Amino acid sequence: MGSYYLLLGVIALFSWIVSSTLKRKFAKYSKTRLRNGMSGAEIAEKMLSDHGISDVKVVSVKGQLTDHYNPKNRTVNLSEAVYHQRNAAAAAVAAHECGHAVQHAKAYSWLQMRSTMVPMVSIASRFSTMVIFVGLLLGFGAGLGLGYWVVLLGFVMMGVATLFSFVTLPVEYDASNRALAWLKNRHIVSREEYKDAEDALRWAARTYLVAALGALATLVYWALQIFGRR
Repeated sequence: MGSYYLLLGVIALFSWIVSSTLKRKFAKYSKTRLRNGMSGAEIAEKMLSDHGISDVKVVSVKGQLTDHYNPKNRTVNLSEAVYHQRNAAAAAVAAHECGHAVQHAKAYSWLQMRSTMVPMVSIASRFSTMVIFVGLLLGFGAGLGLGYWVVLLGFVMMGVATLFSFVTLPVEYDASNRALAWLKNRHIVSREEYKDAEDALRWAARTYLVAALGALATLVYWALQIFGRR
């Protein structure tokens, strides 16, 4: 178990480094005003238009880091700062979220898989640990009784949530790649602004990688706790 806790510590340290670096990068690139003077909302609307997408609306939502694409009502939701600001960070985030809209329009397989998993994951991520503890209380160690099957159910639920974290990776990386390709090919940003946007999105993508590794480490921990007892 010592090696597991060492791994968990490394992941936690990496997570802190990525998170703090991301905040610093976005704060820096938020000061880089775009030469074309376009706001995040205008960037998003142009990217959607250039990809022939006319049934997706760009809207402003309250809060920070609330930017997301909603495939159900076909909206690109941008936080107030990203929606109104005219800098490299806002351009990167706006284009990234539109990247998801492009994925949806092109029926990108990984996005479809993630969307299919959302209902299951919303339940699994909330209750998996609770189900495992209930199984332990019911007497997990007493053969193949009810406790064993309840614990196994909880472990499977946790596995589904972990799988979702890894399915998210290609979705996020692909959205960033689509955003960066469009920004570059359509000459929306200058060379220096492009470098800033690329750096910001690369660090943002690493947060999903850290989350996936953390979920895997937790799954391994419970696997050792559950099956190591038998």
